[in-house]
Amino acid sequence: MHLRYAKTHIMLAHWDDYRAVLEVVRARSLSSASDRLGINYTTVARRIARVEAVVGQALFERLADGYRPTEAGLTVAEHAAHMESAELAMRRGLSGQDTRLEGAMTLTAPQLLIAHVLAPVLDAFNRKHPAIDLKVRADNEMLDLNRREADIAIRISRNPGDSLKGLRLTGQHTASFATQAWVERIKAEPRGVVDWLVYERYSELPATVRQSLPGSRIRMRFDDMVALSAAAQAGLGAVRMPMFLGRSLPGLVQIPGVPPQPYADIWVVAHPDVWPSAKLEAFRSIAVPHFRKLRSLFLK
Repeated sequence: MHLRYAKTHIMLAHWDDYRAVLEVVRARSLSSASDRLGINYTTVARRIARVEAVVGQALFERLADGYRPTEAGLTVAEHAAHMESAELAMRRGLSGQDTRLEGAMTLTAPQLLIAHVLAPVLDAFNRKHPAIDLKVRADNEMLDLNRREADIAIRISRNPGDSLKGLRLTGQHTASFATQAWVERIKAEPRGVVDWLVYERYSELPATVRQSLPGSRIRMRFDDMVALSAAAQAGLGAVRMPMFLGRSLPGLVQIPGVPPQPYADIWVVAHPDVWPSAKLEAFRSIAVPHFRKLRSLFLK
């Protein structure tokens, strides 16, 4: 009985070891798993070796192109995933019950929204609650709030997340913008050539642009909105962008005659377990009225 207890104690004591196995199964390499875990790959290897010693089986085939999990490795990873889910649920539940206005909090939002709309919210929140250690992740990708990659998110989306709790901050429109020189040229020759700069995911210009300005053509494609915006400000061509952005960028004016179009709404969202926390409630109490006050910035 004593030996059985000791073995069980060892099996349960090293959650970090089982997490390492789980991440290598997910990533198929030590280096990728080490990046996700924030540790070096030799530490990941040691943790895997410890679990293999405990279970008495090889968990991976070490191949030239990465780590391939064995059946034992997949079994350990499956149970580790359940352990991870339980830990995340526990942490979310505790966070949602937290009534303190202090400690860590992570916000994620698109970079350009932070720069042109959210900065005053961040300033006011920090001044009112200096004991809250706010981390801001400027990211256009939707971070996983279930996995606590962030506590709260500002999202531009038509579907901000079915499993999340959220509040719609404002609707918005897109419009066409260019430098004043381009606008004057368009006014003088409405059927002339108009160069456009577009985000890479769009294969062609909107029908409203082609109908309004029949000489329109795509000059360049960009994979980054910051670079796209800067190129437009430099006069390389016209752009379609959210109205809040075009109205906020120096040197750009709205092109007349091209009608604005509806665009994805802006939401504040969090996991339902975390939503009631005092820190998130304090943030929303500043962010919500700020967006509502600026609603005309987003809409035609």
